[in-house]
Amino acid sequence: MTEISLVEQVLITFGGLFLLGLVADLIGRHSPLPRVTLLLLSGFAIGPSLLDWLPDFTDDWFPVLTDIALAMIGFLLGQKMTRAGLAELGRPVLALSLGEVLVTALLVFSLLLLFGVSVEIALLLAGIAPASAPAATVDVVHEYRASGRFTDTLLGIVAIDDAWGLLLFSLLLAIAQAQTGQQGAVDSVLHGGWEIGGALILGLALGLPMAYITGRVRPGEPTQAEALGLVMLGAGLAEWLNVSYILTAMIMGAMVANVAHHHDRPFRAIKGFEWPFMILFFLLAGAALHLDALLQAGALAAAYIGLRTAGLVIGARLGGRFIGIEPGVRNWIGLALLPQAGVAIGMTLLAGQRFPEIRDTILPVILGSTVIFELIGPVITRWTLIRAGDIPSSSTHKGRSGQ
Repeated sequence: MTEISLVEQVLITFGGLFLLGLVADLIGRHSPLPRVTLLLLSGFAIGPSLLDWLPDFTDDWFPVLTDIALAMIGFLLGQKMTRAGLAELGRPVLALSLGEVLVTALLVFSLLLLFGVSVEIALLLAGIAPASAPAATVDVVHEYRASGRFTDTLLGIVAIDDAWGLLLFSLLLAIAQAQTGQQGAVDSVLHGGWEIGGALILGLALGLPMAYITGRVRPGEPTQAEALGLVMLGAGLAEWLNVSYILTAMIMGAMVANVAHHHDRPFRAIKGFEWPFMILFFLLAGAALHLDALLQAGALAAAYIGLRTAGLVIGARLGGRFIGIEPGVRNWIGLALLPQAGVAIGMTLLAGQRFPEIRDTILPVILGSTVIFELIGPVITRWTLIRAGDIPSSSTHKGRSGQ
């Protein structure tokens, strides 16, 4: 038998990953675990931490798949940002999101400082802590067909969480740089502002023509090409301009949802393409989880996990109580936001570039805690949706459907 070529290796690998995703989805129909958790566990099993079955080229493909998958998630989240939806949920979403972001950062910073952690590490971990993982949260909602006020509020929060998180992280990174006498503290704030402001501009620039085209292109394959082409173009331009591609795609989706006459067509088209990309994304994300990072992080990771969890819960409750949101939403929404992944890791890598002397301290903490948050977070998100009554009873056992 001849040596396997790269093309054959790519085809066999992705074929196997798709089939593994199918098996995980089928197992999920007969178990209480969300398919996100099963996909992450499957990826972890075939990754370097255990079986090490994946070829090296998947490391190069993972960033591309991540951008595509999260851009699709951002676009679908934009569908929820209609004028009617914002009028109904705008204040609750803002209050809950600001509450959990600010309280989480404050709690992580102050108590880590109290425990003797250096100011720089405490500031950086506080800036990273509020970041969420919209892909995992959205997939749990889709898988179990969750619907209701709690679900709509949750999706609204994950849609804007990363924008608040980027702003806060940029500010705390700048403070940490000023604290250590580094140059470039102002540049950090400007960078964060550009990452969000530039995404808004790019999202509007692409979203307006997309809204105009939608409805003028026939349904079916032309609509699929339009939707997928523009969303991927937006993600690529966002990466090139160094702005948030999730926020760019979300603004594009919001423009289509508010302006286009046949606004549902591109969202249906993206949903038809989304799942194969999500299978690859979650499997490769699971393969990127390293158990040794969790063990290496030790007590600091445990403290970070506990403080982040407490901050999300307390912050959402305080923000909700401030404007009188019903207890059924404010008391449990914080737990539904536990998943944390790509955005937090990106922040950590940036912090490691600015503070190479503490990179080996904060990187294991975030990578290690990601193992916990990504595996148990979707399970807890599912539990909160059930408790809120937003998951139909037919979707909580083997009769449930994926999308």
